[in-house]
Amino acid sequence: MPPEENGLAREATHREHRRRELGRQVRDDEARAVAKFVRVPPRKARLVIDEVRGLYATDAIVFLRFIPNRAAQYIQRVVASAIANAARNHDLQPERLKVVEARVDEGPRQKRVQPRAQGRAYRILKRTSHITIVVRQVEPKPAKPRKVETGGRAAAARQAKGTTAAPAAHAASPARTRKAPAPAVKAEAAAEAAVMEAPAVVETVVEQPVTATPIGAEAHEQANESVVQEDHGESDATEADA
Repeated sequence: MPPEENGLAREATHREHRRRELGRQVRDDEARAVAKFVRVPPRKARLVIDEVRGLYATDAIVFLRFIPNRAAQYIQRVVASAIANAARNHDLQPERLKVVEARVDEGPRQKRVQPRAQGRAYRILKRTSHITIVVRQVEPKPAKPRKVETGGRAAAARQAKGTTAAPAAHAASPARTRKAPAPAVKAEAAAEAAVMEAPAVVETVVEQPVTATPIGAEAHEQANESVVQEDHGESDATEADA
């Protein structure tokens, strides 16, 4: 369906709702709230209010809080006002209130003019809306069915089944013999065990003190004699040359 036909059908539906609900008196278990001359086009407001009709009032408040539409905040205020009227004026329980009537009527249009080229003027229509919300006390909201935790029971059943089947499985299966290791592997394992069990040997090096031996008197005399002999030999060589 094209957008224009969809909008026309939506407007016709709202006219039918208005014709049916016009002049209806509010019952004792109902409360009403009306917001007039809201600066929101009726078409945009009807897109939101159609999603609220038939919900519980508390759910409608939560739903409208997260709608990225400017009309949603005005509708949320009207719903909150209807809940307050029901609680204060009619002594109704807010948790049991349900939106039974929600409609948007067109209000007066504000005419504005947009100047255009060659002295022309374009008409601008700023539309307004009348938002009406009626809530009624109904049966309490049904609680969500509690999720049955089957994981614990299933796990317990599997565990019990495993414990009962384990002895039978052991009895049915033949006894397994462990394969003897090869001789080479056995020798390597024995050598590693001997190395691990042997105590660690710590080599200690004892440093011996170094003692200086003094030169005796004889050594000094021998050194002096050798120096004197070298001097005499040099003197004799010089005389022979002369």
